[in-house]
Amino acid sequence: MQVNQEDRIAPQEKSSGNSGIAIILLVLVLLIAGGAYYYFSGEQEPQQAAEPTQVELPEPAPSEPLPTQVQVPEPETMPEPETEVVQPEVEPEQPLPSLSESDEYVHEKAVAMADGMKIEPLLVEQDLVRQFVVFVDNLAQGELARKTSPMKGPSDTFTVSEIANKTYLDPDSYHRYDLYADFLTGLNDEQLLSTYRQLSPLLEQAFDELGYPNLKFDERMQQAIKVLLATPVIEDPIELYAISVNYKFVDPKLEALPNAQKMLVRMGPDNTRKIKTALRRLQSQLSN
Repeated sequence: MQVNQEDRIAPQEKSSGNSGIAIILLVLVLLIAGGAYYYFSGEQEPQQAAEPTQVELPEPAPSEPLPTQVQVPEPETMPEPETEVVQPEVEPEQPLPSLSESDEYVHEKAVAMADGMKIEPLLVEQDLVRQFVVFVDNLAQGELARKTSPMKGPSDTFTVSEIANKTYLDPDSYHRYDLYADFLTGLNDEQLLSTYRQLSPLLEQAFDELGYPNLKFDERMQQAIKVLLATPVIEDPIELYAISVNYKFVDPKLEALPNAQKMLVRMGPDNTRKIKTALRRLQSQLSN
């Protein structure tokens, strides 16, 4: 089992090009300023004076009065008419429905966040908020409550590969989860956080029904995110063995993982990375 470690990019030193350009500009400014001072000060090299010669000046002509300049009144400038700024009408925020009647409201919010992705067939039709809260509560404990998932499972069947009398998880099965991973990756951070905050009263109300004292749903969500982020990214082929109609991991370390992390492993390394990236973004938003 090979666990992929995340690469870190070492900080690069800032280029000194900007400093060099600044020095060149400074020298140019000093040269221009010095030249301007020399030109406008009139300090030129003294020339040898020539001997003065007598010049006869003609008698001045009788002076005539200079013509007076006609004062032309400046045209009056008319003030420009003030343009009226039309403020866009702000649509009133839709009132939050009761928890028992929130399915249509939450469904619309989820579809809006999808931004054109066809996720409607994946959403459950009843008790979306309660299903989501129970699902997150189980994830925080490392469990996977499929019956309370807010989204339906993939329609494609799970497949395995038989190689040299051994059973492996078929990499083609990873693509069953591409839509889910792409949906999470494509979510807009601000819209996701805004929708989460709008639904927060409903989420807290549904979480209160579970009977946890002194625990908020935000805290439970953070716990669930930490569990999923601890999932290893498996690059090597994953060997399985069959028990009845189910399959288990041959690697004891994989089989010992919490069920919530096994779910990500079965999605494949690429989808696991996508989901963990989206979870880190959400985790960062919730922490602010």
